[in-house]
Amino acid sequence: MARKGWTERFLVWVALVPIIVTAITKRRGVPPACNDHSFVDALPANASIERVDFVESGNTYGEGPRNLMYPIQPTNLPDLCAVTIRVKSSPSSAYRLGLFLPVNWNNRIITHGNGGFGGGINWLDMGAGVRYGFAAISTDTGHSSTTGDVSWALNNPEMKTDWGWRSLHGSVEIGKKVVEEYYKKKINYSYYSGCSTGGRQGLKEVQISPDSFDGVLVGSAAWYTSHLNTWVSKVGTYNLPLTAPNHINTSVFPAMAKEVIRQCDLLDGVQDGIISAPDACSPDYTVMACDRPGVNQSACLTVAQIETAKKAYSNYRAAGGVLLYPGLSPGCENQWSQVLGQNMTSLYGLNYARYFLYDDPDWRWQDYNDSVPAYAARTDPGNATADDYDLAPFRDRGGKMIMYHGLADGLVPPKGSDLYWDRVVATTGGGNTTATQAFFRYFAVPGMGHCGGTAVDAPWNFAGPAQASSLGNDSWSVPGFRDARHDVLLALMGWVENGTAVDAVVATTWDKAANASTPVRRQRPLCPYPAMAKWDGKGEVDAAGSWSCGYVTFIYSSYLISLCLCVTK
Repeated sequence: MARKGWTERFLVWVALVPIIVTAITKRRGVPPACNDHSFVDALPANASIERVDFVESGNTYGEGPRNLMYPIQPTNLPDLCAVTIRVKSSPSSAYRLGLFLPVNWNNRIITHGNGGFGGGINWLDMGAGVRYGFAAISTDTGHSSTTGDVSWALNNPEMKTDWGWRSLHGSVEIGKKVVEEYYKKKINYSYYSGCSTGGRQGLKEVQISPDSFDGVLVGSAAWYTSHLNTWVSKVGTYNLPLTAPNHINTSVFPAMAKEVIRQCDLLDGVQDGIISAPDACSPDYTVMACDRPGVNQSACLTVAQIETAKKAYSNYRAAGGVLLYPGLSPGCENQWSQVLGQNMTSLYGLNYARYFLYDDPDWRWQDYNDSVPAYAARTDPGNATADDYDLAPFRDRGGKMIMYHGLADGLVPPKGSDLYWDRVVATTGGGNTTATQAFFRYFAVPGMGHCGGTAVDAPWNFAGPAQASSLGNDSWSVPGFRDARHDVLLALMGWVENGTAVDAVVATTWDKAANASTPVRRQRPLCPYPAMAKWDGKGEVDAAGSWSCGYVTFIYSSYLISLCLCVTK
């Protein structure tokens, strides 16, 4: 009888737990649903709640130094419920996803991408997304590491698959269910925002699951995994070994960048230190030749070094002439140290070969030959490459995509995005640019580096992925310009939800490029490729209103002979 009485009392207490939890949370101002029990019905059998926390307005959230990829936490957050979920993706792998569920929800979700080979929930970008009112989602891609650390992939094909596509895909599917269970409402719209590897993740998800997103924002996409990472090794070999006569020291890169601006700047008709048409310029480094009278001997180039520079700009082709990956564009020399300035090839390429391709930590950059990209294309570990150019299923369900790339990107060549665009136009658009632009627009960003920032005072900030965090861990949108004219995410929302096509987005920079509290230095419209911005010839050069979008025809020999600018209204 005593045992029976104890059992009855226990069952009563179990029944009272949800009531007690609700009562406590109400007293503290915590949403009643912000607890472990609220999410159980939304989770698949292979997923479990790791943590649930209520974050009061003005506070911070994240995992600090334990999050190797994103140790900086967002601050000054709105009231929200933070959820971490662990998903067993195979017998030998698992990934985590994080969610920010704001009290003041806009009935939309946004999924944020990652960077490089890094593993960690991107709480920092989520902090920017949640300030718009989104429920924000991010995955750790199935491991914990910094951006260039790929050792986690050694002999782990399932972990490679998580990084390649599975963790993001699963996070979107689970995240949607969790959000709707939490709010007891259907999601109105689903968005994506990611740059570099994050750009690749977004393109890959669109290709394998066209209904995951209504709007997709993709920056500087490292989409061609099998070819880009092998190109990174190839281009690195051009400048190695350090003792070779062809090696260019990193100390010379700034002088090369200055010379390229001198030669290429005027192609857009404005001398402003920004190269807007890099593909129309072929830098002539003989003007920096060490045997030239009066040349600064501390920043000059030998014949062998000039040849190295030419190789860096050249497209990487197989023996039969087939394009493997485009080369660097003039204007990115300030970022050459990313792939040409080390005592071995970049870790992005070297570690990709060691831990993804060959599962051989002893593989050396000296072992590189042109069989490597062929093997990478044939095996594509993790099925990471996002090279399906048929986006018709995404288009036909009403999806909209904006892609952009900084023309001064020295890590992921902007011509790689040109290549993806051209192949989508051919495959999905039937060769018709206008038809493709009905759902997909691509914006080149003159003077911007990889994903953001500038070395030449170019307008670079338009609320692209991770750009807010460049301005501070409590930043979001474009400070002082939170509208669809200056914020590409808001512009994308207007296109998806109201049918307002994105014909231009104004980019901004400040006197101190990463400090939005300083005065605005420049603003300029970004135009849908292949159009570009043209100055009206009379207005203030640094004012956006003095520029319009049009088309450019170049006639040149060497780096410049003449130029015709024709603007279409």
